[in-house]
Amino acid sequence: MEAATAPKPWTLYALGGHGSLVPILMFILNQCCQIRADDGGMEELATEKEAEESHRQDSVNLLTFILLLTLTILTIWLFKHRRVRFLHETGLAMIYGLLVGVILRYGIPSTSYHNKTPPSCTLQERPVSTVLLNVSGKFFEYTLKGEINLKEIHSVEQNDMLRKVTFDPEVFFNILLPPIIFHAGYSLKKRHFFRNLGSIITYAFLGTAISCFVIGNLMYGVVKLMQVLGQLTEKFYYTDCLFFGALISATDPVTVLAIFNELHADGDLYALLFGESVMNDAVAIVLSSSIVAYQPSGANTHTFDASAFFKSVGIFLGIFSGSFAMGAVTGVVTALVTKFTKLHCFPLLETALFFLMSWSTFLLAEACGFTGVVAVLFCGITQAHYTYNNLSEESTKRTKQLFEVLHFLAENFIFSYMGLALFTFQNHVFSPIFILGAFIAIFIGRALNIYPLSFLINLGRRHKIRGNFQHMMMFAGLRGAMAFALAIRDTATYARQMMFTTTLLIVFFTVWVFGGGTTPMLSWLHIRVGVDPDQDLQQCGDSFQVLQGDGTQSEEQSKTKQESAWLFRLWYTFDHNYLKPILTHSGPPLTSTLPACCGHLARCLTSPQAYENHEPLRDNDSDLILNEGDLTLTYGDTAITANGASSSSGPEGSGGSWGVNGKRSDSTSEDALERELDTREHELLSRGTRLVFPMEDHA
Repeated sequence: MEAATAPKPWTLYALGGHGSLVPILMFILNQCCQIRADDGGMEELATEKEAEESHRQDSVNLLTFILLLTLTILTIWLFKHRRVRFLHETGLAMIYGLLVGVILRYGIPSTSYHNKTPPSCTLQERPVSTVLLNVSGKFFEYTLKGEINLKEIHSVEQNDMLRKVTFDPEVFFNILLPPIIFHAGYSLKKRHFFRNLGSIITYAFLGTAISCFVIGNLMYGVVKLMQVLGQLTEKFYYTDCLFFGALISATDPVTVLAIFNELHADGDLYALLFGESVMNDAVAIVLSSSIVAYQPSGANTHTFDASAFFKSVGIFLGIFSGSFAMGAVTGVVTALVTKFTKLHCFPLLETALFFLMSWSTFLLAEACGFTGVVAVLFCGITQAHYTYNNLSEESTKRTKQLFEVLHFLAENFIFSYMGLALFTFQNHVFSPIFILGAFIAIFIGRALNIYPLSFLINLGRRHKIRGNFQHMMMFAGLRGAMAFALAIRDTATYARQMMFTTTLLIVFFTVWVFGGGTTPMLSWLHIRVGVDPDQDLQQCGDSFQVLQGDGTQSEEQSKTKQESAWLFRLWYTFDHNYLKPILTHSGPPLTSTLPACCGHLARCLTSPQAYENHEPLRDNDSDLILNEGDLTLTYGDTAITANGASSSSGPEGSGGSWGVNGKRSDSTSEDALERELDTREHELLSRGTRLVFPMEDHA
């Protein structure tokens, strides 16, 4: 019975005694193993070749953007050399991006990876972001990139270049935006900014909210019209319209401001435009986050619900205040580190720490659920006000130049990518009705923002915002990097894709048309150019009180202490007496400002340089320090005399008011002056400076 059973292969030699079978079997086994090894080797070679090709493609993509920036810089030099102002560098970057996008889209042959119908499967739920696929016992990981239009199923990967040049939106938020926003806060010209702070806050907060809701409601009407005309293929909710209103309300008049800076246009107008653009970027991103967080209860999540509305308002306030606090705290921590360590002996380490602490503010805020844009903006303002004064001379130059270069490169990179994305982005939704309606809506929203608020602001301003200023602010409402970054962050749905396409076209139009028309508009509106900001500040009688050369007071420019901006006087006193001495080496020693019971704490927090500091504050843009000239100013009803030709010596004795040259001047309030300059050791000014105390919020 056993002999009848089929013999096993490895027993054939023993049973049959045919020795010739062994070499044959060994040969077959060897060939099978070799084929299997060859297949594995071919797979490895294919994988290595694919990785090498991908690396080469990535290098070509980055080289493309670097060449774009290089070409932009050379063209900028040519334009500046020829004094051409009709096109700004950002407009140039967009044009070059468009040209490269056309070449990539239509000049490179297609390398589509399939022309067949893709395999189909049915899922009960939406696919997860990562899928594991078992193919013949091997597991492969696939990442979900989003839904594809059925009409474009065969051209979704038209070629590798188009796929690779489409960046992850997080690259813009985590890498490109932080240096742009931080530089805006770090290079802030605080004198004019704080003089107009009330107006800036009004335009930024109230104005952005008005613009958002006006644009959102008008666009909802446009969407309803598209539904009637059959131009809307998918759903477009009211919350989507409000989100579009929030993102497109973020102004970025970089072109206008660059021309203002080059022509030295009116300082107050520059401060209003710059301050509004910086602050409303922060407001727009928080407002858009609040709209996304709007979740009414019930089955229909897109109807109005009062509790959800107030919850969104609370989220807005919580995110903004939390981001503000996080940015300020990071700036304070950096100031303390640079004050109580000797990093100034190692400028390279000092600059590196400053850079990392500043950038980490953005990432920390995002990780904690706040908004990095707001955090890094106020971190920059705090760093400029406190940390800057603790840095070594070499580090002060390095930090300003470092962030200026990063800001320039990041901004031009974004605008270059905008031009590129018009042709390389795979999911554009062009709707002529929506685009035309958006242009009309942003014009109406800007008008209802600027003109009514300017009227209300002028009711409380002595230095009125004139009509030509209002027209220029209306004209300068360009859209730019922030609107683009908010639009590209989420393009998963039909509505978001339409918003992204429309935002791109709005940015192109406003940068090219309004940016290019800035110089003629300045001339047509008769706005001053060639203005020295220091002299302009002197001539403003609403900010401070000027005494004539003979010591008599000018009657038309005088004002009482009660008429001055009490909030800023309180802030200045607190900052000057407590925060500056704690966070920097300047200011009066805390032993002279804190109560006697806090003597030990005051001695610990006061650095030795505060007793022996003979250097001025190096913050030339400070709202408290001006350069050059002779002037006598008043703080409240207290007179301070500054002599540009004086030597660097502090006040001598106590009581009365003291000039920088150490001579005593008359004062109507000796107690107020003693509170500001009460010790000999504290020296506020040095050679060639003037002290300016903010008297009134012009805003």
